Amino acid sequence: MIANYLIGLREGLEASLVIGILLAYLVKIERRDLMPAVWGGVLAAAGISIAFGALLTFGPSNLSFEAQEAIGGTLSIVAVALITWMVFWMARMARSMRSELHAKLDQAINAGAMAVFGVAILAVGREGLETALYLWVGAQAAQTSSLAPLLGAVLGLATSFLIGWAIYRGALKLNLRTFFAWTGAFLIVVAAGVLAYGVHDLQEAGILPGLDNLAFDVSAAIPPSSVIGTVLKGVFNFSPETTVLQAVAWLAYIVPVMFLFVRQVWGSAPPPRPATPDGAATPSVSKPA
Repeated sequence: MIANYLIGLREGLEASLVIGILLAYLVKIERRDLMPAVWGGVLAAAGISIAFGALLTFGPSNLSFEAQEAIGGTLSIVAVALITWMVFWMARMARSMRSELHAKLDQAINAGAMAVFGVAILAVGREGLETALYLWVGAQAAQTSSLAPLLGAVLGLATSFLIGWAIYRGALKLNLRTFFAWTGAFLIVVAAGVLAYGVHDLQEAGILPGLDNLAFDVSAAIPPSSVIGTVLKGVFNFSPETTVLQAVAWLAYIVPVMFLFVRQVWGSAPPPRPATPDGAATPSVSKPA
C-alpha cells in the first residue's frame, strides 16, 4: 500500500502540475477559451488509462498459467524500465518542466483547439498509463485480491491533487527537486523488487532457468503471512524464498542505477536560480505563471 501510495503521489503530482501549468498559462495570455480543450484532453487521458488498466486486469484471465506468468514477468520488466526512466527524467526536468510545456502550448495554440487538446492528452496520458501499469504489476506481485493497493494509489492521487491545487493557488511552495530526489531514490528500491518479481514470474513460466536454485530461504524467520513479511512484500516485493537469479537481478539493477541517480541528484550543486530585480533569488516553486 505504501509503494502504491508513493506511485500515486508522484504520478498524480506530475499530472496535476502539468494541468496547473497549462491552465495558468492560458489565463496569463488571456486564452481562457482554450481551457475546455485542456480539460477535454485530461478527461480523455483518464479514460484511456482506465481502459488500459481494465485490459491488463481482465485480458490475461483466460490464458494458461505459464502464459499469465510470462505476461506478468514481461510487464514487470517494462514497468521497471518506465520507473527508472521516470525518476531520472523528473530529477533532470523538475526545474524546466514549466518552460517546456509553455513552448509546446505556444505551438499548439497557433494550430488550434485540437492541438491544445493533443498537448493535454499526451502530457497527462503518459502519467495515467504508467500509473495503470505500476498498479497492475503491484497487485500481481502482492498476489492479493484486497483493495489495499488500489486504496493506497487513490490516497496518493488525492494527496497529489491537493498539493497541485495548493501550488496553483499560491498557498504552497514545494521544492520539487528535493521531493523528486528522495521519492526517486525510494522508487528505485521498489523497482529493484519489481524486477526480482518479474524474473521469478519468467522462471515460473519456464522462460528463465533456476526456479529451484535458491539464494536464501528465510521463510521460517519471516513467514510470508506475518506482518513483517506482508509489509516487505507489499512495499519492496521482498520474497523470503529468493532464487539466485532473482538476487543477481536485484543487485545488478540497484547498485548501478542508485549510484547514477545519487550522482545526478546530489553529485553536483544545482544551477543558480535567476535573481529578482531586488537581488533576491526566485523561489524554486511558485504559483504557475
